[in-house]
Amino acid sequence: MGRFIYGNQRTKIDIDDRALVHLQHVIGNKLRRGESFYFSWKEDVSVGGGRRTIWIHQNADLEFQYHGSRVAPINRDWLEALNTVASSTTGLYLIPEPAQTSRREPQPLLG
Repeated sequence: MGRFIYGNQRTKIDIDDRALVHLQHVIGNKLRRGESFYFSWKEDVSVGGGRRTIWIHQNADLEFQYHGSRVAPINRDWLEALNTVASSTTGLYLIPEPAQTSRREPQPLLG
């Protein structure tokens, strides 16, 4: 279980390493293009449940902390789906991983 940390470690979200590497890729690409956007998630019941949304922009402090040392292979179909969600009016939120339909081999994403 990895962790997404936002804004001087004020906001911390535990996310599976595999999902986290996909979110890192999508968030990084949007910020490289100068795009700001919302990122939302459901809070764990241990912290009261509910939903939280943050505004991600180029000056935001972001950290992607992974539990494991192995880099998960990338599912290009999941990246495309997450990019579509991130570009919508609702902003980015984690969606279930679709089965990979492309014939490309999954590629590890470093970083």
